[in-house]
Order: sequence, then structure tokens, then C-alpha cells
Amino acid sequence: MATVRDMIRSKGSAVHSVSPSATVYEAIEKMVRYNVGALVVLENDKACGILTERDYLRRVALEGRTSKATRVGDIMTTKLIAVSMDTSVPDCMELFTDRRVRHLPVMEDDQLVGIVSIGDVVKNLMRDQQAHIEHLEEYIQGRA
Repeated sequence: MATVRDMIRSKGSAVHSVSPSATVYEAIEKMVRYNVGALVVLENDKACGILTERDYLRRVALEGRTSKATRVGDIMTTKLIAVSMDTSVPDCMELFTDRRVRHLPVMEDDQLVGIVSIGDVVKNLMRDQQAHIEHLEEYIQGRA
């Protein structure tokens, strides 16, 4: 069964982050630059939250704040839902569904080592499904 480790090995461990003291505008610029939907919020090299597009919509746009005057720390989600490198792909899917999140920071020994998104899980499942189909085709054709 595939794990977070497999996904990280495939996609890489780069994590884009932001400080809680940065402005939301700076964070949104970074999200656009890297084409990501979330930034892990780091304070003294420790994950203290996550800032997502959803946070922006709910806590800036709808509350009438301005992104240039609002700090990331004022709107970030502080309750991190994280996984480990050994978390299975189905367990990630369950977290995405049950907790209604789209990004899961990957932690090992209280250190941030990566991040997986719902898109990463879908890609992994599609790759596994394609491999399974190819195996079945080979079996049916007598090549297995």
C-alpha cells in the first residue's frame, strides 16, 4: 500500500512557507509565484499553522479586511492536521474527506519534512490504477 513517503519521493519534499508576521498580501504573492494553494506558517523553524486560499476567502475577503494590512498570524489555521511519512494514502484520503482539508503537512520528529495535497493523492491513485490496468491487460493477453 502506498504511503506519504512514496508520494514525497515522487513529487519532492519542497515546502513553501511564510512567517506569521508577513502580510497576507505577501503570502498570496508567494502562493501565486509557486502556484500552490497553501503555505505552512513557520515561526522559529517550527510549524505553527497553515494559510490556505480558503483562509483568505473566509477571513479577509468576507470580513472586509485588506490583505496588505492583515498579518498571516491573524487569519491562519492554527490547528494543523498533519501526517507522517508512514501514513497510508487511504488514511490521507480519509483525513481530506473527514476534516475537509486539502493540504496535509508531513511531520517527522516535530520537524516539517514535506506537504501533500489532495491533488498528490489523486495523482498517486491514478498512477496505481493505470499500473493495475496494465497488469490485468498483460494477464489477459497471457504475457504475465
